[in-house]
Amino acid sequence: MPDLVVNTKYGAVRGVSIDNVVAFKGIPYAAPPFGANRFKTPQPVVAWDGVRDTSNYGPTVIKPPYFPPFDSLFVEPQYPGEECLNLNIWTPDLGQARLPVYVWVHGGAFANGSNAVPAYDGAKFARDGIVCVVINYRLGADGFLFLDDGISNLGILDQVTALRWVQENIRAFGGDPENVTIGGESAGSFSVTTLLSMPLTKGLFRRVIAQSGAGHHVLSTGTAKRVGGYLADKLGVAPTREAIAAVSFEKLVMAQARLSGEVFANPNPAVWGEVAGNVMPFEPVVDGDIIPARPIDGLFAGAGAGVDLLVGTNTEEYRLFMVPNNSIAYINDTFLSRAIMAYGLPLHETLFTYKEKRPEASAGELLEAIATDWFFRIPAIRLAEAQQNQGGATYMYEFSWRSPEYDGRLGACHALEIAFAFDNLDKDNGRLGTGNPQHLADSMHASWVSFITTGNPGWQQYELDQRATMNFNLTNQLQFDPRWEERILWEGKR
Repeated sequence: MPDLVVNTKYGAVRGVSIDNVVAFKGIPYAAPPFGANRFKTPQPVVAWDGVRDTSNYGPTVIKPPYFPPFDSLFVEPQYPGEECLNLNIWTPDLGQARLPVYVWVHGGAFANGSNAVPAYDGAKFARDGIVCVVINYRLGADGFLFLDDGISNLGILDQVTALRWVQENIRAFGGDPENVTIGGESAGSFSVTTLLSMPLTKGLFRRVIAQSGAGHHVLSTGTAKRVGGYLADKLGVAPTREAIAAVSFEKLVMAQARLSGEVFANPNPAVWGEVAGNVMPFEPVVDGDIIPARPIDGLFAGAGAGVDLLVGTNTEEYRLFMVPNNSIAYINDTFLSRAIMAYGLPLHETLFTYKEKRPEASAGELLEAIATDWFFRIPAIRLAEAQQNQGGATYMYEFSWRSPEYDGRLGACHALEIAFAFDNLDKDNGRLGTGNPQHLADSMHASWVSFITTGNPGWQQYELDQRATMNFNLTNQLQFDPRWEERILWEGKR
């Protein structure tokens, strides 16, 4: 067996080899965010002596549990410990191969998720010649509390710190620091799009994969500060970083969960501002420094110039949030009409346009399609529009294979594509069901590998005259400006 010990800048680590792939798990990229480091910018790792065993996952970030029915749809192992700012690496070659590198940022609404989720196992990427890195970062209030005190966006700074660690160390794992792609899904995709727009990240990556998330979901400082005040009220402490830091993690997480519950129960824009629309009270903040502008605005202005982009969504994203809890069955025509007007869309034209492609759809199913477009598809299109003439190659995809779960009603829902992109159908956690099409995973994963390696996933670039979009399903098909009638309804509105 070859030597599985690698020397990083901070100390030696020993991995484990399985099927010609070497895995290193739980390598710290920043100091534990506890004690004096709590609510502070990420601090450097303290170097260690000897060889550190990295054969098992490291600690995960403290976070609230998923509530039913989502606890059965998202399996999230939790590992205790303070060294939660860690990363996992899968590599096929510990030599000097200088292989392309893929850094994955997990999703979870900036409140859940970790790098220990089984579907994020990077062994298949390594099998196909890529060094795959999966990171943790601080979540919820721990990562995104804003009090207008000069400290902000700690979760994003964690991600930047991890990317700098990759630049410093990945060559020792066979990776090429000059050929790094960052990718993510949902909040992970919001994250990588935000990173793409930031001056701090220049030179840290050359490509981005944005799955079901783009550059719209950030908070203004006014809204974020108000949310911070609400959290302090829930905790019964002053709205200062010192007072909140004195509260236990467990108490903070529970208060955060109660706050999120209140947004769900009463998403009043007068109370919650932008949070009323996306129901994420803790997320990146446009602070004018780390994040100088709303990411989508910065990208239209050229902030991501020269970076290749692969972006896309799933056809029925919002079914994940409406089918398992059966809320889709309780939407009536009156509620649907009010929702359409709240989105700023013309009522009769919108109803006609969305019904034309879905003549048998219920009011709930129509609302799901409209919400999918507002939250996911239209922002993805705007991201492609912003990036397609900025000197890098831009590609669009749509994932439309429908899960058989919930008697087929779950559809092509949010997060369904992850296991296909990672080629981990055997590791998905509840959304896929059984009898999944391996040939679809083969083709989608191969496209991701090709883009990470060369910047080309294998189909026509996205340009405004044709809007080429690869549709992944049992049979893949290149489409041009799919559902354009619905897209143009949102012009000037999203």
